[in-house]
Amino acid sequence: MSTGLIILLIVIAAVVVLGAGALAIGRARRGGGAGLKRRFGPEYERTVALHDGDAKAAERELAERVERHGDLRERPLDHEDRERYAARWTAVQERFVESPREAVAEADRLLAELAAVRGYPDDGRYEEQLAALSVHHADHVEGYRQVHRVANDGAGAGTEEMRTALVRARELFDDLTSPGTHNGRHRPAAGTARKPAAAGFHRSRPKESRAS
Repeated sequence: MSTGLIILLIVIAAVVVLGAGALAIGRARRGGGAGLKRRFGPEYERTVALHDGDAKAAERELAERVERHGDLRERPLDHEDRERYAARWTAVQERFVESPREAVAEADRLLAELAAVRGYPDDGRYEEQLAALSVHHADHVEGYRQVHRVANDGAGAGTEEMRTALVRARELFDDLTSPGTHNGRHRPAAGTARKPAAAGFHRSRPKESRAS
C-alpha cells in the first residue's frame, strides 16, 4: 500500500470521527435547550445554576458530555452479580447503625466499583465517571454526588445528612443493578410498578444511629 493511500485513509477516518462527534452534539442540541432539558432533567437545572444562570454555557457542557459518553453501552450484570451487590449494599445499610461515616464511605466505593463493572470510566476518575453516569442516569446521579461529597469532604456532616446521602445514592444503585435497565434507561416490565429506591433502607434503618 502506497504512502499516499495510507494518508488518504487516515484523513477519511479522521473526517468520519469528526462527523460522528458533530452528529452527537447535533442530536444533543436538537430542539435547543428543550432537548437537553428532557434528557438531563434535574441535572440540566443544576448545571445551569453552576454556570450562574448561563443556559448556553450549561448546554455546551452537557452537549460535550453526550459527545464523550452518549454511545456508551452498559455491560450486563448476571443474576449472581446482582445478588452479590445487593448483599453488599445491605451490609452497608446495616453498618450504618454503628458506623454511619464508614458506611457512607463504603457506599461511595461500592457505587464506583459497580459503575466501573457496568462499563463506566474507572481508575479513580470520579469526575469523568460521574459525567458519564449523568448522560445515562441523569435522574439519579445526584445521589452518587452527595454520597461522594459526604464520604470525602463531610467531616462535619451529621447523621441525618449522611442518612439522606445514602438514601439518595440507593436510587442510582437500584438503576445500575436492575435487570430492567438497558443502555442506562430503566424499562419496567408491563403492568409492574418500580419499588421506591429508598424502601429497603427504611425497612432496615435504625431508629437512631449510635454515632454522635
